Amino acid sequence: MIPREEQLRTLQRLLRTNPVVALLGARQVGKTTLARQIVQRRSRSHYFDLESSADLARLSDPLLALEPLRGLVVLDEIQRRPELFPTMRVLADRRPLPARFLVLGSASPDLLRQSSESLAGRVAYHELPCLSLSETGPGRIDLLWLRGGFPRAFTARSHAESDRWRRNFVATFLDRDLPGLGIAVPATTMERFWTMLAHYHAQVWNGSELGRAFGVSHHAVRRYLDTLEATFMVRVLKPWRTNLGKRQVKSPKVYIRDSGLLHRLLDVRDRVALERHPKVGASWEGFVIENVIRAIGAEPGRCYFWAAHAGPEIDLVVQTGAGRLRGYEIKRTSAPAVTRSMRSAMADLELRSLDVIHAGDRTFPLGKNIRAVAAGRLLEDLAKV
Repeated sequence: MIPREEQLRTLQRLLRTNPVVALLGARQVGKTTLARQIVQRRSRSHYFDLESSADLARLSDPLLALEPLRGLVVLDEIQRRPELFPTMRVLADRRPLPARFLVLGSASPDLLRQSSESLAGRVAYHELPCLSLSETGPGRIDLLWLRGGFPRAFTARSHAESDRWRRNFVATFLDRDLPGLGIAVPATTMERFWTMLAHYHAQVWNGSELGRAFGVSHHAVRRYLDTLEATFMVRVLKPWRTNLGKRQVKSPKVYIRDSGLLHRLLDVRDRVALERHPKVGASWEGFVIENVIRAIGAEPGRCYFWAAHAGPEIDLVVQTGAGRLRGYEIKRTSAPAVTRSMRSAMADLELRSLDVIHAGDRTFPLGKNIRAVAAGRLLEDLAKV
């Protein structure tokens, strides 16, 4: 098991300051493991698995079951019993507060809406992402890129075993998880869309083109995209827009968040196949972007890309707390150089800095406020925002 101490510290801090903490994330990303580690560190705790018929029976009268409890109360798979939120609101308002709640769930629009309406001002949300370089170590960057960050896929004994796990994950997600979240899209339809989307990975969203290829309206494919985004399978990176004379791209870019799932959908099974695949550069771009966001501690709502129709673009633009912009350009090369596009973006966006993340092993300056940063040195060389 790979320790996730930073995630544990974050959850402990949130539980000290909030009566309810919602730990959200994709299935099999490690939410239950993390919650059980927190339980082991507490003197008083109570664990309810809402996929267990015995625990569901205990909660047949939720107020009667939960009101006497003291310490930490964990409710796993909360999306199966969203009607518990009003009860938690009542219990979270008690003073002094005898118990705090940690609820685990795979996000869905309905789950987020119901929890925010019932627990407004009482709940803190925390997303548990897949494993990152800070948890696996930079020395295993190539393995993390190939297999992705789902713990069981990353720690598999072989590439073949990892690929089988990811194939089974995709099937289970489509056949069981989505219906369990109340999402009524046929599994075969979503599988076709998800696979097609993998071939558009790191490209600007074109709903009309995808809709035509898929044989449905652009509104329908946007609903499919929203579903995958809400369940942590896809990152939709919005465009940064500023007042310039240049025509700027207004549509978002779309990434399959986990590189291992991307490779499964593309039927890439080993490193040789990955290096030969036409999407290798796009795969690297998405993988590095996910790890840059984690390394600098950026909030997803402050992350963008920027592109002008005339050509200049930046893969990742992050708005800092001071309102300034930092740029990150991703290059699948060991010898990056400053381009005209980079200089144009520096001037147009008034970037505070531009880091060119590359596949080599050294970090070095490229120009004024421009650096080449080795992907394996993200944790050491990128500043927090």
